[in-house]
Amino acid sequence: MKNIKAVVLAAGKGTRLHSDEIDAPKVMREALGKPLLWYVLDSLSFIDKKDIILVVGYKKESVIERFGEYPYAVQHEQLGTGHAVAAASDELKDFDGALLVCYGDMPAIQQEVYENLLRTHFEEGNSCTLLTGESTLDMSFGRIVRDDNGGFVHVVEEKDCTPEQLKIKELNTGVYVFDTPMLLSALKELKNDNSQGEYYVTDVPAIMREHGAKIGIYKRNLGDDIIGVNTAEQLKLVEKILTAR
Repeated sequence: MKNIKAVVLAAGKGTRLHSDEIDAPKVMREALGKPLLWYVLDSLSFIDKKDIILVVGYKKESVIERFGEYPYAVQHEQLGTGHAVAAASDELKDFDGALLVCYGDMPAIQQEVYENLLRTHFEEGNSCTLLTGESTLDMSFGRIVRDDNGGFVHVVEEKDCTPEQLKIKELNTGVYVFDTPMLLSALKELKNDNSQGEYYVTDVPAIMREHGAKIGIYKRNLGDDIIGVNTAEQLKLVEKILTAR
């Protein structure tokens, strides 16, 4: 479990969370008196702060001021998750270890999930390992498409799913571990020919697979843990989850 860095995506505005009283980046919205990002960073506390890169954007000053002990990279435009990860390229160009990619608006994922994902990555000798699972949450998660042998093929975002693919129960959380040089190479091949016109980091594992990389999956029952906060209702649900712990 050495030679690890993390990139935390924290650039979003969170339009559906905005109100006249609060105009903060999504990750700075508070649950039980602490920013959503605080919970994510607490779960990542097994990684040195100097090795956790925050990708910031909207009202970035508030994030930088509150979490100034962490390095950061700026995503100047919101062109998708792949574009967000690529914003950290300069911070990663000389790093040849494993990179955990996760989200600053998913405060309910606990430390042991991240640790087990990394452990799976190292033990299996993967170039990329995805965190997947099933959940009853009504959220727009991509689906994991596997081959006849159960191997990973690709991720399809919910907006791009066929009716058959929408029936797939295995969800992609958007949390990954990558071999960093392979990731940076694959990011250059991303295209935005999808319904959103965005560059998806979800396309990276399939690109790596096409180049012969070993893609693994850490699957577990994720329940409510994978909730990302996009609405006031989801913020209330997260507070309920965190209170119960």
